[in-house]
Amino acid sequence: MAKMPAVRGDGMRGLAVFISDIRNCKSKEAEIKRINKELANIRNKFKGDKTLDGYQKKKYVCKLLFIFLLGHDIDFGQIEAVNLLSSNKYTEKQIGYLFISVLISGNSELIQLIVQSIKNDLAARNPVHVSLALQCIANIGSKDMAEAFGAEIPKLLVSGDTLDVVKQSAALCLLRLFRTEPSVIPSGEWTTRIIHLLNDHHMGVVTAAVSLIDALVKKNPEEYKGCISLAVSRLSRIVTSSYTDFQDYTYYFVPAPWLSVKILRLLQNYPPPEDPGVRARLTECLETILNKAGEPLKSKKVQHSNAKNAVLFEAISLIIHNDAEPNLLVRACNQLGQFLSHRETNLRYLALESMCILATSEFSHEAVKKHQETVISALKTERDVSVRQRAVDLLYAMCDRSNSEEIVLEMLGYLETADYSIREEMVLKVAVLAEKYATDYKWYVDVILNLIRLAGDYVSEEVWYRVIQIVINRDDVQGYAAKTVFEALQAQACHENMVKVGGYILGEFGNLIAGDERSSPRVQLHLLHSKFHLCSSMTRALLLSTYVKFINLFPEIKQQIQDIFIADSNLRSADVELQQRASEYLALSKITSLDVLATVLEEMPPFPEKETNGILNLLRKKRPGRVPENPGLLSNSETPKEKTNGVHKEETVGNTSADLLGLGMDNGPIQTNGVDEDQVTDNIQKFYCKNNGVLYENSMIQIGVKTECRTNLARLALFFGNKTNLPFLNFQSQVTCSPELGTQLLLQVKDVDSIVEAGAQFQQMVNVECISDFHLQPDLNISFTYNGEQQTVRAKLPMSINKFIEPTEMNAEAFFTRWKNLSQPTQEAQKIFKAAFPMENTDAAKTRLIGYGFQLLENIDPNPENYVCAGIIHTRNLQIGVLLRLEPNMQAEMYRLTVRSSKDTVSQHIVDVLANFF
Repeated sequence: MAKMPAVRGDGMRGLAVFISDIRNCKSKEAEIKRINKELANIRNKFKGDKTLDGYQKKKYVCKLLFIFLLGHDIDFGQIEAVNLLSSNKYTEKQIGYLFISVLISGNSELIQLIVQSIKNDLAARNPVHVSLALQCIANIGSKDMAEAFGAEIPKLLVSGDTLDVVKQSAALCLLRLFRTEPSVIPSGEWTTRIIHLLNDHHMGVVTAAVSLIDALVKKNPEEYKGCISLAVSRLSRIVTSSYTDFQDYTYYFVPAPWLSVKILRLLQNYPPPEDPGVRARLTECLETILNKAGEPLKSKKVQHSNAKNAVLFEAISLIIHNDAEPNLLVRACNQLGQFLSHRETNLRYLALESMCILATSEFSHEAVKKHQETVISALKTERDVSVRQRAVDLLYAMCDRSNSEEIVLEMLGYLETADYSIREEMVLKVAVLAEKYATDYKWYVDVILNLIRLAGDYVSEEVWYRVIQIVINRDDVQGYAAKTVFEALQAQACHENMVKVGGYILGEFGNLIAGDERSSPRVQLHLLHSKFHLCSSMTRALLLSTYVKFINLFPEIKQQIQDIFIADSNLRSADVELQQRASEYLALSKITSLDVLATVLEEMPPFPEKETNGILNLLRKKRPGRVPENPGLLSNSETPKEKTNGVHKEETVGNTSADLLGLGMDNGPIQTNGVDEDQVTDNIQKFYCKNNGVLYENSMIQIGVKTECRTNLARLALFFGNKTNLPFLNFQSQVTCSPELGTQLLLQVKDVDSIVEAGAQFQQMVNVECISDFHLQPDLNISFTYNGEQQTVRAKLPMSINKFIEPTEMNAEAFFTRWKNLSQPTQEAQKIFKAAFPMENTDAAKTRLIGYGFQLLENIDPNPENYVCAGIIHTRNLQIGVLLRLEPNMQAEMYRLTVRSSKDTVSQHIVDVLANFF
């Protein structure tokens, strides 16, 4: 219990005696009895004694507060606590506010009385009373508080007459209310003045203001973009100064470490500064922080190193976030490399975690690889399992074609002694890397079989399914796989997953090793059946399928196999699946026509090529958000920054209807032996209402798109997949704009490699800045040589004005006020049209409107069947507010679509586009 303020020299003796009595109680019953006695006494005092002075009220309120903190309900005393708020004595007012903050909820009937008392204190000139009031508002933090004081606190915060200590409390109080009710800070009204708090002379005010601005930036980054230069300026003053310049805010020789960390985090909400001067100053700050990290420690105390390293790691996070300065990225990597062997466990963990992200950058990937031996050593010697897991993550992230075999070998070696908690994840990562970077699929087969041998319990179905698919699809590895799995099955202790793989592969390709007497048909059958009684019913069913395949491959052992089917344990099995298979396979084996038997039991056709997407997705499910990306692996949720010209070359065999890019293809089979130009898919219209998917596809190439937008900036990742069994030569991908569109959009397009190997995938990054509103789309022109013939693909880049819409929330009053303000004929566009889709499917209509970029406003329109939306289009030159009403007429099966905006061309364009989606 915190010591209460001393009053009259006795420190509320009655309270001290009561607390002592409670502590001296020998049982729970005695404590409850003493509390009930005290509650009765306090109730009588409050009801009967009208002459209680402030000191006595304070004492009894403190007792009630103590009883409440012990876990007992308090149903009286609130009025007395509210009365204490009107006292001019600090201690009495303090206890009143403390009681209210702890016991009174935001929906209490007393809230109006409390609000009036708080307003009185906010208007007072006493800074202590103002601070107490602000603390109470923040502690309650309800919507009522936001509505009551939302207009007063910002004024208090930016007023030149407000004391620094009050400004600190006001900033943090406003932050609390903003988290409860974001509308408490109106857009545009206080923006500039709040941002300029970063220039305040008082470091405490700046620290509190940065926390507030960081929350505001996350809600509306464009509006508070002006904070970047001021934040960089403030950071520069801190990191370039001596610790003696900030004596009141220096923590163990580190100047203002908390403020530095907050500013660095604030800057991570934005891309690198556009202004060259600001960018250079930020780079100088980051370089200074990295330089200071290499200086000798000014103190041996752990607080000094903790504060220094906190600033350093946050600076490295900003360097990684910007991903624009190769020199800084490499220096950050080298600095983190020094921490890998540090004696402090937390530092080793943080270093590994940050390097996982650095490994995904094209600038620092090679620098990370230099620390491979240190990471492997950490994997073997580290005591803390969480650090070992991070070491596994980093090895996975730094793996590429040059070091894949070494890293996979080390991970396999560690798997034997690895903690059970990380074995399954390690198995998945090894399986992904082994397939992705396999130059010889015999090596891949060895790796997967070793995984099953070392950690069979942790090998999921996706892993052993995948090795079977690859073996079936590749003729050159089938004999080796059959021989290797046959040898693996000879081990005395053989995992059931090995039996599954062995049964499947020998059933398909056992004939390839049957010429050797050591692996003759009878030996293969005897080896597999020796495992039969140890396996689960599912594996037994698979083995029965293998046996019937043997009848087709090895007619000489037909009788032995029939005897197995006839056995009571199979033909009369309690498991219906085993019984059905045994009886049906027995009947099938008795068919006299060998042609029929050969047709039914012929070799499995090749599987569609889907690469490792299934295993990658499973890996992410195991640790969502915590699995580092390997820059060489592409899937529907990856946007690696490294060029993937080293992607594994896979031969496309047979039916290749697989979605190479994992972006959601649903077309039928496509033949790759001849180019069928009729099978073309162009999904440009669908991209008005979605950001990711397959843009264009024919029988040779698949083009996928993933779009990310923020304010007037967008980044597109174009994914190209070669679906053929021949390489593309002289490959070129150009994005161009018409002269008109060139004044409205700025494009930056990265170059691509000129050769695309068979089955390969890679990406091309396109950065877009919206200068002004537009209605045309950039052209995407692709040319390459396939099998000696020149091929061209022409498509549109899915970049439209709605990509720069920010959904805007507003109430009915605000919506219709703005609707009336946009009433000029040039500001409205309207279209009445016949419904093209079922009107009853309201969820689909809402999905299209939200997908287009609008905020769907529920319960706004007087007619509940109408759809009402709002949004703001961001361009470099201006912001364009857009309002939309979609009115369905169910009886006539018609829609009326009305769009109003401050730009007539925008209204008409949106109407023309959206009318096609309803």
